[in-house]
Amino acid sequence: MEKLPRIVFGTWAWGNDGTFGPALDEEALRPVFDAAMQEGTVLWDTAYVYGMGESEKLLGRFLRHVPRDAYMISDKFTPQCANADAENPVSEMFEISAHLLGSEQMDYYWIHNPLDAPRWVKKIIPLAKAGKTGKIGLSNHSLAQIHEAQQILAEAGLAVGAVQNHFSLLNRSSAQSGILNYCHSQGIPFFSYMVLEQGALSGKFDEAHPFPAGSERARVYDPMLKQLTTLNAGLQELADRHQCSIAQLAIAWAIAKGTVPIIGVTKRDQVTDAIAAASVALSEAEVLQMEKLADQLGICVVRSWEEEMR
Repeated sequence: MEKLPRIVFGTWAWGNDGTFGPALDEEALRPVFDAAMQEGTVLWDTAYVYGMGESEKLLGRFLRHVPRDAYMISDKFTPQCANADAENPVSEMFEISAHLLGSEQMDYYWIHNPLDAPRWVKKIIPLAKAGKTGKIGLSNHSLAQIHEAQQILAEAGLAVGAVQNHFSLLNRSSAQSGILNYCHSQGIPFFSYMVLEQGALSGKFDEAHPFPAGSERARVYDPMLKQLTTLNAGLQELADRHQCSIAQLAIAWAIAKGTVPIIGVTKRDQVTDAIAAASVALSEAEVLQMEKLADQLGICVVRSWEEEMR
């Protein structure tokens, strides 16, 4: 397997489920895809649940015209979407995703959340044994659940190959619970998602600039716009020092913490900004300064699909 890039490009918004605004089509996303592919081997993160195959379908249309060794795929089995009548629901969802993406093999295949997790961990083993997934990943799992999965996989001669959790300045529970340290000690890559909190840590939203009215993002983040305004002011000083944006600063923080950030991209400049963020080098003191600013807000953002890691 290729060495992991410092940034992973996320395609949740490509699912057009309304979370991120107006629907995106192939014409709008082609420049985004092309910009990312100019950076060498790219890791794309997707899931069937992102628009019930729509994200995979759009990504697959682009990938079919690119050599397989020019990209990596990170895809997911979401228990809530499983066909309970299938002999192996994990394998069935994998094959659906593989067809949509035009790839018979996934570099990373994840158990998307811990609902009935031991059952699904056992069901993913045949895929790994058949060489259809390079690494078995766990997403939104607690430390205890990761240990449990490790034991199940070890009996089959396999191991957890990656962990992916919500991790940002507004949710550091994976560090506070010991998950991040565990991953580092075991050489397990930790993928951080929601690094920009769906734009709340982009520096673009504050009391004077709320989220789009009626959106899910507005429901979650508008109540904390006063705190975000305060945080933006503190982060802007540090961003100015590094000649970068607040969003790039938040991405650089995630990298400095030893994680691989998944950054959702729907515009060409989001790709170039994310790539540039990987070059922003923060000192340990600056990382702590950013965390202190965030701690003063007294916020831990936990979304409906997850639990705070303890």
